[in-house]
Amino acid sequence: MGGLITFFVLLLIGLIFGSMNERNHFKRLRIAEEELSHIKVFNIKTLPDNLETGGALVSGNVVVAVDYFKVIAAFFKMVFGGQLRSFESLMERGRREAVVRMQREAEALGADAIYNARLEFSAIGQQPQKIGGAELLAYGTAVKIKS
Repeated sequence: MGGLITFFVLLLIGLIFGSMNERNHFKRLRIAEEELSHIKVFNIKTLPDNLETGGALVSGNVVVAVDYFKVIAAFFKMVFGGQLRSFESLMERGRREAVVRMQREAEALGADAIYNARLEFSAIGQQPQKIGGAELLAYGTAVKIKS
């Protein structure tokens, strides 16, 4: 009985700290996205005619781990059905972080925009059916547009 209580106490502590960490990360992402909003990101392949400089490849890469609390929450959703919101928020954080990192690299090059932006995803795990984490890569062509 004591082991079960310990398990639930540790689960609750992990859930609380995990939720706080996730909220803080979303807050940092919102601030970074506002700071980098002057660098527009487009998924179109054709570059504009009014380029000041040629394009340069920029990328942003992030690896996010799946914690056990999200796995437990997802297990119950898979048993009873419904959206796997715990994994959705993990993927959203990873995607947004990868795009922010790509925009920072473009900003360092003095770019105004990123064209042909793409996102790639790769599952990281030791067993075929179990995901231990996810790698997200955002990449595109950074350009400076004539004013």
